[in-house]
Order: sequence, then structure tokens, then C-alpha cells
Amino acid sequence: MQQLTYFLAAAEHGSFSAAAESLLMAQPSLSEQIRRLEAELGVPLFMRVGRGLELTEAGRLLRPHAERTLAEAQEAQESVREVRDLTGGTVGFGFFGSAHHYLLGGLIQEFRLRHPHVRVRAIGQNSAEVADAVRDGQLEAGLVVLPVDDRGLDVRPTVTDEMLYVSANPKRTREKMTIERLAAAPLILYDARWAQQDPSRRQLRERAQRAGVVIEPQIEVEFVTAALELVARGMGDSVSTRAVLVARNFDLHTVGFDPPLMETFAFITRRNARLSPATREFMTLAERRLKV
Repeated sequence: MQQLTYFLAAAEHGSFSAAAESLLMAQPSLSEQIRRLEAELGVPLFMRVGRGLELTEAGRLLRPHAERTLAEAQEAQESVREVRDLTGGTVGFGFFGSAHHYLLGGLIQEFRLRHPHVRVRAIGQNSAEVADAVRDGQLEAGLVVLPVDDRGLDVRPTVTDEMLYVSANPKRTREKMTIERLAAAPLILYDARWAQQDPSRRQLRERAQRAGVVIEPQIEVEFVTAALELVARGMGDSVSTRAVLVARNFDLHTVGFDPPLMETFAFITRRNARLSPATREFMTLAERRLKV
């Protein structure tokens, strides 16, 4: 890049001394770098005409390529500088499915108020989907519910939230819920499309296997709010984190599990990946909001 810069300056000014003066450097240093460039290319780039310089045929062919190369290098520097200084670029971040009910809106608002020129792309309907996207390089990072497949990922747990049994019938929430009684309950479960990979379902399934029972929902829907609305209509019972129930203000009866059933939230990144400053800042704000 340095040699191409010197070459273009000499071509523009028609002399090594004028080019060196324009670049605020010594003329012998500029001349030496151009000689090295000619030696590497194997052709002379300038010929002396009187007291000045003119481009050879090779020099004329090189000039537009050198101009494009330096312009693209400058553009690359500017794009990186935007992200480094949080004056541009995009944060691509994945979230667990229910994040939009109580976390996403306030988080994006706070981030954009601090960094109005950084775009935000927030995706994800399920933690398993987010883990795949981060692993494949489609996203820099994500916030998921454990457990997830951690192949190729760095996983940093951050907070936990209690899973509760939810019913419109107060008689069903008089005592702690066991996995055996849950297996016999009229269940409505969400994340229908991700049933086998969904972290909450995996926890229930593993606990049921240890107890020798099977969890078979009577109704399955995609979204937790749809499941809770059906519960409110008396169509069955469900499970939900305390945070979602508080955020959505459903007038339902709840009880914890025996033993307690907890959801653990974690930040995930590709293993040994170097995150952009914008993504690091986004994660910091997300963690602060989660812990409030």
C-alpha cells in the first residue's frame, strides 16, 4: 500500500522530489520504495523526460489498479472504524423466544439512544435456532436459555428464572407441582415447532424420564402468550417463567415445582471469536437489564 501511494504521488507530480514534498518525506526514501516496487514487478514504471518523469506503458497500466486498490483499502478502514467507534455498522444478535415480552424493546431503545448510528438486527424464535445461527457465523452472539448444543460455542451463564406451573383453576396450584402430576395434567405447551430442541421442553422431558413418566401435551402452539391465553380460557394448564407472567400481567394462578425448576440464561459466542465493540456493548446492556 505504501509503495502504491508513493507511485501515484510520483505519477501525479511528475517528479520524485515533488512527490516526496507532498507526502512530507525525504526524496531518497520515496525513490527507494519505487525502485523496490519496480524490482518486484520486473518492469520500469517511470522514464525520465527532461527534468521530469513520465509513466512507462507498464506504469500507465498499473495506475488505475493502484487507484482502485487504495480506494478500496480506505473504504475498508472506514467501515472498520465505524464499528470500532460505534458510529456505524450493525449488531446482529439472537434471542430466546420470549425475550420480546419483557427484555427486547427496552434493550434496543437504550442501545439506540446511546449509539443512534449503529443498526440492530435481533432475531430468534427459540434458543436452539439462535445457537445454530451463532455457530454458523450468521450472528456474532446470542442470549439463550440452557441447555443448548454447545459445539463450537463459548457459553457464559448469567441469570436464572423460576419456571412455574400455571392454571386458571386455583385448586390445581394448591401444592407444589411434581413431574408425576405434571404428566397427568391437561397440558398446553408452546414452541411446537422446536419441541424436541426447546430447552424448557428438554428439562421437562429429562425430569420425566428419570421419574419413568411421559410428558404429552394436549395442545401445542408456537408462542408462550398463545399458550397462556388458552390457559386463561380454561382450555388447560401450562408452564412459564415468572418474568413472562409479570410482564404480560396474566390473571392466573401459579405454583412452583418440587424440586424447583429453573431456567438458566446464557450468552453464547463462537468459540474464541473476537466480538465487535458494538456487540460487546449490546451484551453489557442486556446483562444489566436481565439482572434488574
